[in-house]
Amino acid sequence: MTESARRRLGVVVSSTRAADGRREDLTGPRIADWGRAHGFDVTGPHVVPDGPEVEAVLRRLVDERCALVLTTGGTGLTADDHAPEATAAIIDRPAPGIAEAIRARGLLTTPHAALSRGTAGISGTTLVVNLAGSTGAVREGLEVLEGFIDHALEQLGHGRASDRPLHT
Repeated sequence: MTESARRRLGVVVSSTRAADGRREDLTGPRIADWGRAHGFDVTGPHVVPDGPEVEAVLRRLVDERCALVLTTGGTGLTADDHAPEATAAIIDRPAPGIAEAIRARGLLTTPHAALSRGTAGISGTTLVVNLAGSTGAVREGLEVLEGFIDHALEQLGHGRASDRPLHT
């Protein structure tokens, strides 16, 4: 696939503590590395505080025509966890099966996966998926996405990320 035809992945970290430097984010770089390994041109991680900035960066990445946007963090039950609401504000059509599959995978490891309010949906031709903010949740969520991401993005009009198989 030519460089200009490669799909774009936007990575958004919703974390006030990481945005203000009180905590190092490990999840955004993990997602970015996964994207590059799967043939995506990656933008981010964009580390923003919980709140309205999440929606603003999501809108910008959709406007930049990312094929896929993955968020991490901001999916829990605390008062400042708003990534699902920011995602809902920008999507045209929900894709609930994706979030359900990610939660189901997480429940194999921890009952805390049931506390994730992560969502997924389509904005224009961009697939937006929320992942919880732990490294384990991100690892498991990416495992789930590997099973169908090429097919999903092809359905949205994006070519394959690479010619190499996802499972090596």
